[in-house]
Amino acid sequence: MNINDSESIETNVLEAKQIHKSFILEQNQIDVLKDISLSVQSGEFVAIMGKSGSGKSTLLSLLAGLDQPTTGQVKLNGDDLTDMSEEQLALKRQSDIGFVFQSFHLIPTLTVRENIEFPLSIARQQNTKRVDELLNAVELTHRAMSFPHQLSGGEKQRTAIARALVAKPKILFADEPTGNLDEKNADQVMQLLLNLQQAFNTALVIVTHDPSLAKLADRTITIIDGQIQ
Repeated sequence: MNINDSESIETNVLEAKQIHKSFILEQNQIDVLKDISLSVQSGEFVAIMGKSGSGKSTLLSLLAGLDQPTTGQVKLNGDDLTDMSEEQLALKRQSDIGFVFQSFHLIPTLTVRENIEFPLSIARQQNTKRVDELLNAVELTHRAMSFPHQLSGGEKQRTAIARALVAKPKILFADEPTGNLDEKNADQVMQLLLNLQQAFNTALVIVTHDPSLAKLADRTITIIDGQIQ
């Protein structure tokens, strides 16, 4: 191994090697992803694009350790996700991974502050300063005691972004994070997400079908019929 190879490995927060995902449907094998290899560096913003059914959301789930590939390997911060138990994966997601969903997935019975604190509570941690910092960063300090049903769509997604970042993850995954927002809120939320990603030097991987959003990325990966093009 030469020096350049060593430096590349050290800066890659995420590495996927020849991952393949297939399902059996009515005795037929359906290949969703075919020999995908990619890497994401620390602090890098990568957009994954593709038509509906191309396999991009399946790929995101595999990279985030939410699902396992049929074959291949996914390494996050040097640890092999494909060789972990469910308990180990849960701990890894708590410490190193943040996730922003299209549909927000806020807990309706918790306030904005409590939703943001939730990942820390699960890990039996407390960091009031961090929560206050994120409430201020997403401009929701005045909404800290509000419940999700009292929020606009943009406020819900800003809460979800703060929640995803509260545990200081190495990488943030976002699945169509502006898909449920109008154009104005989508632009504001995306700019906020980018500002926070850069401020915290967190790697960001987004699945999107929006070319204008993908243009903001450092790099775009296009998936067609389960393969990188």
